[in-house]
Amino acid sequence: MTPTTSSAPHAVRGRVIVPGSVLDDAVVYIDGQQIDDVRATAESDRELPFLGTVAPGFIDIHCHGGAGASFSSGDLDEVTTAARHHRARGSTTVLAGLVTDAAERLLRAVETAAEAAERDEVGGIYLEGPFLSPQRCGAQDPTHLRSPDVGLTAELVRAGRGHVRVMTLAPELPGADAVADLLLENGVIPAVGHTACSAAQTDRILRRGAPQDNPGLATHLFNGMPPLHHREPGPVGASLGAAADGHASVELIVDGVHLDDSIARLVFQALPGGGILLVSDAMAAAGMSDGTYRLGSQDVRVESGVARLIVDGQVVSIAGSTIHVADAVRRAHRDAGIDLATVVAAATEAPARVIGARSSLGVISRAARADLVILDDDSRVTRVMRRGRWLP
Repeated sequence: MTPTTSSAPHAVRGRVIVPGSVLDDAVVYIDGQQIDDVRATAESDRELPFLGTVAPGFIDIHCHGGAGASFSSGDLDEVTTAARHHRARGSTTVLAGLVTDAAERLLRAVETAAEAAERDEVGGIYLEGPFLSPQRCGAQDPTHLRSPDVGLTAELVRAGRGHVRVMTLAPELPGADAVADLLLENGVIPAVGHTACSAAQTDRILRRGAPQDNPGLATHLFNGMPPLHHREPGPVGASLGAAADGHASVELIVDGVHLDDSIARLVFQALPGGGILLVSDAMAAAGMSDGTYRLGSQDVRVESGVARLIVDGQVVSIAGSTIHVADAVRRAHRDAGIDLATVVAAATEAPARVIGARSSLGVISRAARADLVILDDDSRVTRVMRRGRWLP
């Protein structure tokens, strides 16, 4: 079931962000759940209120929860709560991000997320693990990490019933190539992340096959991997190179915690043609007060809005974020100084392309799904439309 919404409008007027340009005063015409047309405001439309900046609904492909609920819980009510929380804040499409866990619990979480996808609550499934590097596992539970296993991968894909979109793995682990091949055969993107791999090993995954068959993806670039070095470019250098060549995209968590704003700006400058996805990597504490929350099988402490895994009284790692993609859009624009249309594309067009929905999601154009967000002059989300209906 989808949440109750208000009546569908026929037209939305504002400063409209469309692919490749911005229309300073235009009207988006809506027919049912789809966009019927977009054109400059005519005299006959002047009575329509000018709502602000009209952008496509944001797409968050890497998100683990929110509103106190976790996608990894295996509980449909929790999955629904988290998805609707992010939706109301502008992410009209959210993939259910699942972290490393015991095989039986992970399979149950995948099955539950698949049911949520079939109910139109989430847009697919993002598996972050369990084939990750113990040296770079971050807040992933090290007790459940394992070597790449084709059999388990096949089980997870089957359990996902066609809704698994991405699986993060460490390319240097034995068996990673076979898992990547299986994923690609099933339309799943093998993403590089939580890894200590070399540049060559990164390329082997990101450039596996033609770009139309393997869009390539780096999971939260810079985090969970060795830093960029001028003699050893590693996964950061290789991912940026592949993105510049059109063979990959890179995720950025622009929250001021995972990345300094100057680094976010540098990546946008290095990839002017796109290839950047803004993600939240949010966990259950998104939208909540400080406290202790679950991330998979582990407890995470949130203080001043920053989530950290603490073991035996010691901070082990950042443990996801507490933001929404709308927050990343605003920060990238206001604090990192990136043009708003460029930032919006990284939260809409780019993720839609990666998940194979470039014509139906992430754009304001004829026949695309009528998912919209309204931004005020401070780049804050003021209204959200999904499938042609305003959310309450």
